[in-house]
Amino acid sequence: MSGIEWRQRQRNNALERSDLHPVLARVYAQRGVQHPDEIDYVLKGLLPPETLLNAIEAGELLAQAISTQRRIVIVGDFDADGATSTALAIRGLRALGAEHLQFRVPDRFRDGYGLTPAIVDEVAKAGADLIITVDNGISSIDGVARARQHGIEVLVTDHHLPGERLPDATLIVNPNQPHCPFASKHLAGVGVMFYVLLATRIAMRRYSEAAAAVNMAQFLDLVALGTVADVVPLDRNNRILIQQGLQRIRAGYACAGINALLMVAKRDRAYLTATDLAFAIGPRINAAGRLDDMSHGILCLLSDSDREAMTLAAELDALNQERRHIEADMLDSAEKLLNEAMRKLDDTPEALALFEPDWHQGVIGILAGRIKDRFHRPTFCFAHGDDGVLKGSGRSIPGLHLRDVLANIAAREPSLLLKFGGHAMAAGVSIPADALLSFQLAFLSEVQRLQQQDLFTRVIWHDGALQAEECAVSTALALEQAGPWGQRFEEPRFVGVLTVTEIAAKKERYCRFSALLDGKVPVEAVCFDARQFDALERGVQANAIYALSINRYNGRQQLQLRIEAVELD
Repeated sequence: MSGIEWRQRQRNNALERSDLHPVLARVYAQRGVQHPDEIDYVLKGLLPPETLLNAIEAGELLAQAISTQRRIVIVGDFDADGATSTALAIRGLRALGAEHLQFRVPDRFRDGYGLTPAIVDEVAKAGADLIITVDNGISSIDGVARARQHGIEVLVTDHHLPGERLPDATLIVNPNQPHCPFASKHLAGVGVMFYVLLATRIAMRRYSEAAAAVNMAQFLDLVALGTVADVVPLDRNNRILIQQGLQRIRAGYACAGINALLMVAKRDRAYLTATDLAFAIGPRINAAGRLDDMSHGILCLLSDSDREAMTLAAELDALNQERRHIEADMLDSAEKLLNEAMRKLDDTPEALALFEPDWHQGVIGILAGRIKDRFHRPTFCFAHGDDGVLKGSGRSIPGLHLRDVLANIAAREPSLLLKFGGHAMAAGVSIPADALLSFQLAFLSEVQRLQQQDLFTRVIWHDGALQAEECAVSTALALEQAGPWGQRFEEPRFVGVLTVTEIAAKKERYCRFSALLDGKVPVEAVCFDARQFDALERGVQANAIYALSINRYNGRQQLQLRIEAVELD
């Protein structure tokens, strides 16, 4: 019913380009790249804003608002995409001449998600003329209706999948709304807002030569960070946005907040990759929304003072450390819960929905992801919300669209789900506190109904074996510089036989060792997956899937294999 399978990506003809490293040519071909233009990440390769439904009209709306100095309130979200979207909106509109700008980000615990009627009432009292939602709004039917009652216009910018009914906003910009011809359906919220700013700059030509001359590329550091942190698929358009942003950060043109976060995370901006944004910077911003108030993260990204940004980054770093401790405790209790349940079952259930009374609402999404990775099952984790509600966060596995699962449950049992939303791989839901068992049964039943062959087989894809001469620093550099790698454009992984020659260190969170690769090449390696540690002992020979990385210290560069999976020979 379940298992792990290693599969090699299909070998297509390598790209015909003389300047490509041969390994890189194979890797690109195995990811479906058929023409050199697909890996040419110049800005002129971006899809034009004219093809994003309502973007040009939104630009006109904002240009008029700026020219008449209307009061604009940005309503964001409490994750890294929402934080970068909010900071981008403030910085971009300010650069175009807006003076009366404020932002309001919902409190995860007090306000809930999105533009709610209560938030609208609050910003109405503050005199708002125009509300712009970023990374939310497509499901805010009631909030937009309340804004209409107050006479406030609403521009919804979002990327989440819409429901059957759309909010009655002044304009909606969302590549996933009906009839939108935009070729990239995978823009993050920050990407949608970037396109709206491009359209606004075009519209500002009628009002201000200075505004029309603003270079929007200066904000691509924020766009890159939010896009990577939201784990959206990296189609070519997203890869351009990320690569251009990374280039600006490496060149020293990032905002003070990103530079400060790099410092507290001990990352060298000169060698920054999308992986660093995903695992070092994104989690520190997310920690503010998970445990406290995302305003801290937004203020860090808005700061132009190195000292202030460093203070805020240190606060975010401390919150992230706290988040790690909470997560570790929750994961331990979840494993005990599952181990107890497994003793009564023959196999892992097709779907998991877990709850413990003391779980932290801000960390259940991470917990669901950890359990999903460990058991390869779609997983929801729940925590207590307000007013007798359980709030759940879910993560899915390839081949199962989580939001569609929830929509099907809601259609069959309308009273079970109080509200829900999300994507194919991640979703959120609220249910009555006494409905956990009903949800567990409905979730399991729907997954069983939708399951296809091999759904529960964890597939680890790799790019084949390297020749001895290819296992070198030069190859690792070529792959590092060729990114960005990420969702649906995965970092290259290779397969080989490792013979462990020496264990350098085996700690709680990592294992460093020396080995012979394929009996020929001496290599240094590191593994961060504790589940693999027992297999790594001196003298052991094992099949391994690994990525090439570079260990930099004291001005030196050394090849290092990062072990992703181990199988004893």
